[in-house]
Amino acid sequence: MEENMKLVTLEDTVEYHLFLIPDESRDPEKQKEILQKYIERIMSLFAPILVPYIWQNQPFNLKYKPGKGSVPAHLYGMTKFGDNIEDEWFIVYVIKEITKEFPELIARIEDNDGQFLLIEAADFLPKWLDPDNSVNRVFFHQGELCIIPAPRKPEAESWLPTTPPTIPQALTIISAHPEKVLASELVRASVNRRIKGYPEKIQASLHRAHCFLPAGIVAVLKQQPRLVAAAVQAFYLRDPIDLRACRIFKTFLPETRIMTLVTFTKCLYAQLVQQRFVPDRRSGYELPPPSHPQYRAHELGMKLAHGFEILCSKCSPHFSDSKKSLVTNSPLWASFLESLKKNDYFKGLIEGSVQYQERLEMAKNYFQLSVNRPESSLAMSPGEEILTMLQTIPFDIEELKKEETNLHPEDDDRWLDLSPDQLEQLLQEAAGKKESQPISKKEEQDYDLTQVSESMKAFISKVSTHKGAELPQEPSEAPITFDADSFLNYFDKILGPRPHESDSDDLDEEDFECLDSDDDVDLETQEAGEEVSLKGTFDDLKSYMAQMDQELAHTNIGKSFTTRKQLNKEPPSQTASNNSDEEDSGAEDSVMEPVDIDLNLVSNILESYRSQAGLAGPASNLLQSMGVQLPDNSDHRATSKPGQD
Repeated sequence: MEENMKLVTLEDTVEYHLFLIPDESRDPEKQKEILQKYIERIMSLFAPILVPYIWQNQPFNLKYKPGKGSVPAHLYGMTKFGDNIEDEWFIVYVIKEITKEFPELIARIEDNDGQFLLIEAADFLPKWLDPDNSVNRVFFHQGELCIIPAPRKPEAESWLPTTPPTIPQALTIISAHPEKVLASELVRASVNRRIKGYPEKIQASLHRAHCFLPAGIVAVLKQQPRLVAAAVQAFYLRDPIDLRACRIFKTFLPETRIMTLVTFTKCLYAQLVQQRFVPDRRSGYELPPPSHPQYRAHELGMKLAHGFEILCSKCSPHFSDSKKSLVTNSPLWASFLESLKKNDYFKGLIEGSVQYQERLEMAKNYFQLSVNRPESSLAMSPGEEILTMLQTIPFDIEELKKEETNLHPEDDDRWLDLSPDQLEQLLQEAAGKKESQPISKKEEQDYDLTQVSESMKAFISKVSTHKGAELPQEPSEAPITFDADSFLNYFDKILGPRPHESDSDDLDEEDFECLDSDDDVDLETQEAGEEVSLKGTFDDLKSYMAQMDQELAHTNIGKSFTTRKQLNKEPPSQTASNNSDEEDSGAEDSVMEPVDIDLNLVSNILESYRSQAGLAGPASNLLQSMGVQLPDNSDHRATSKPGQD
C-alpha cells in the first residue's frame, strides 16, 4: 500500500536544478553561501508573478542541495503539478527567465516522463539523439535551450566526450562553448512556442465565477486566493471518510453564506463544475431548482464549502502555536522583505493599508512555501492555515454583505463547451501547427487526388525500425546522404548473388585456371538442378496465389474492390444485382480483372475522411502528418460507389 502511495506522489512532478558555472577557486562553504543568496535574489525578483499565481498542487520553490558524488552543490526544486499541465510550462518559463537574468546559472529541468522538452520538439531533433544518450545534455543557459552534441567520429571534437557527459563536464562545456551547444532554431522555436505569452498568459488561464459561500471562506480567500486550489482538490479527491465530516458542518455554517467572486484556474473550475454531487440533508446546504438564475453560484459554493470543511476536519483546532510564527522568526525574512520592496512588489501601496497587508500576508505564505521550506513536521497544512486565519483575521459579515451588492461580473464559461472547429484549432495550436487556410472553390475543383495515393505509397515503402515508422518528409527537409555499402547491397539484391565470389580478394586468373574441369561440370549440373527446382517452386506458388484470388473474387471482400474493367462500364442496375447466381456461375470461367489499387486506396481514404464528419480522425491525422490537406467535405449525400464520381 505504501509503495502504491509513493508511485502516486511521483506522478505529474517536475524537477529543476540550477548550477553555478564551475570555479575551482571557490571553496564549498563559499559556494553554499552564494547559492543561498541566489535563492533570495531569484524568489524576490520573480515574486510579482509567483506570489499571486494559483498552483494546482505545489508552488515553485528552491532550496540548497549539497553536492553528492559527481553532482555538485546546487539549487533544487520540485513541484507536483497534478492535472494542470500549464503549471509545468509556467515553471519552464520561470527557469528560462532565471538563466536569462543570471547568466552565471545553468539550469536543467525534467519531469516524470524524462526530457519532456525533447518530447515537445521531437519532430526537429537530430537523428542521433534518443532517450538513452540524452542524459545530462539538455540545459538552459543565458535564456536559451542548449543541447550538448555527440561527436560524429571518435576524437573529432576534443571538447566533446564520447559518452554521455557528467554534470561537471556538461557545465564546463556549456560555459566554454555556449554558441556550439545552442539547440537548433527549430528545436528552440518548439519550446518557445509552448511558453509563448507568459507572464500575460497567466491571466488568460484564470476564470472568475460567482459563488455562494460562508463568510469565513470569503474572508480566507481574500487573504489567500491560492487556497482555493487545496479546497477544490479536497472535494475532487474526496472519499467516504472525508464526507463524514460534512454531514454536519462545524467550521463553515451554511446560514452565513454570501455571494462573492472567486478566482479559479480554468483547470480547477472545470474540476469543480464537472463533479455531480448531492449534499447530505443534515449539512444544511440546500440547492435551488436548476432553473434558478443563481443555481450555478449556489452549486459551486456548496462544493467549495465541502472542500474547505474537509481540509479543516483533517487537523486539530488546537495545533501548535509555534507553527504560526515560523515566517517572522526566520533570519531570511527581513532581508527577503527588503528585496520585495526594492523590486516594487507592493506597487507603491501605503504601509499599513488594507491592500498592503493583503499583499504582505500573501508574501509571508509565499516565503514559507517557496523560500524557507521548513521540515514537513513543522509545515502548516492548508487546514491549519485556514483555521489560523479564522482565529487571527477579524471579519464582519455585514461588511462582506455590502460588498455583495457591488460584485464584478463573472467570466463567460462557454469555453467549457467547445465546438469541433474550436477543439481542432486548440489541438493544432498545442501541436505547434499553423492554422490551416481554407481551400478556395477553385483549388477544391483542381484538387489532385494522386498526391493522396503517392503519399501513401511513400509511407508504405518506408522501412520501419524499433523506433517506429517514419513519415515522408518534404523534399526540402529530407537530408541528403549516400551510403556506398547500402548502394552496392541494393545492386546485389537486384542482380542476385555472385556464386563464384570467394572470401579472399587475392585470387587472380591463374587461381581460376587451377580449378579441375570435373569440378566445373559438377558445379554447373548442381546449379542447373537448383534453378529447375527453384522455378518449379515459383510456379507452384503462383498457382496457389491464382487459386486464392479466384476464390476471394466471389466473396464480399473481393466484390468490394473496384477493377479496371468496371471503370468503363455503367453501374449495375437493380435487376442485374438480383441475378447474382447467374453471374456467379459464369464468373468462375471468366478472366480475373486486375484491381485498380490507386482508386481503391483513394476511395477508402475518402470514405474514412467523410465518416469523420469534420472531426479529427485516422484519415485526416495520417494525411496531415504527411503534408496532405484534403478539402472540406461539402457533399452530404450518400457516398457514391467508386467509379461513379
